[in-house]
Amino acid sequence: MRGLTWGYVARRLGMYVFTLWLSATIMFFIPRLSGDPVEGMVARITMQSGHVAGGEELIAAWRERFGLDDPLFVQYLTYLRNMLTFDFGYSLANFPTEVNSLIGRAVPWTLGLLTVATVLSFVLGTVIGALLAWRRTPRLLRVLMPLSLTFTAIPFYILGILLIYLFVFTLRLFPVSGGYRSGLTPDAFDPAFVNSVIQHGTLPALSIVVASMGVWALGMRGMMITVEGEDYLTLANAKGLRPGRILFQYQIRNAMLPQVTALVLGLGGLVGGTVLVEYLFGYPGTGALLYQAITNADFTLIQGIVFILILTTVTAVLIIDLVYPLLDPRITYERR
Repeated sequence: MRGLTWGYVARRLGMYVFTLWLSATIMFFIPRLSGDPVEGMVARITMQSGHVAGGEELIAAWRERFGLDDPLFVQYLTYLRNMLTFDFGYSLANFPTEVNSLIGRAVPWTLGLLTVATVLSFVLGTVIGALLAWRRTPRLLRVLMPLSLTFTAIPFYILGILLIYLFVFTLRLFPVSGGYRSGLTPDAFDPAFVNSVIQHGTLPALSIVVASMGVWALGMRGMMITVEGEDYLTLANAKGLRPGRILFQYQIRNAMLPQVTALVLGLGGLVGGTVLVEYLFGYPGTGALLYQAITNADFTLIQGIVFILILTTVTAVLIIDLVYPLLDPRITYERR
């Protein structure tokens, strides 16, 4: 690949492995600083029900079951082995359900919702930002487009509350929560199920798109202004190229590199979900699952979700770093 060297690829892969190891190590020690997870879980059950029969025996049995009686070094090695094999064990709060099963059910919902929402907000924001900086944009659009950015200052969850009040309780156009209508069997080829999924996912996606596209627009506008006075634009104008061609092939193409980087990083973090948005709408994704795991101090589930989140983000960074020379020929990792 032009612009890359085998030495650079090897260094990046080494940094990739080191980052995963360091992140996994931090995730191992942080939960253990807050105390024994089994004792905390039994204490919460006691507070809710008033009494737990055989509490001491239950704590001892669960500590043995989850390997908490082993020396810390042994626990650490077992933990690293499990992370390498993606065996996250059992959920503390949902025993005997495995963490892999819980994450496996939640990930498709988050990927479907947030991939669509992120790509839509990216495309709309990038186009709006480019048009705001383009000198030939019609005056009417210059007046109307900044109005679309007023929602940028509103957090996702606040905008979600407004959408629920307007479209659910006032206009009654959308369902209030869930991923699909109760009574339906999940089937991607069932039109009724697909329609229900779209209805339940519209408001969560809309809250993300409306609240985040302004960030993309402002970033793109700043980059468009940055490249405005470059020599290649002066040459393109002097050659008499069409304004539309100059806009798309010269200005937007060169201004998009930071936008693409931010998009890849955003897509890499999709597994974590937008926690409060998914929780607010009762959406069955990893964001809501992570919220429940934190609330229940379900450390094994937290570790599983966060590890996958870190893995996808670090992998996305590695990919975009290696693909940079293809996006912009000026970027090279070859020594001169």
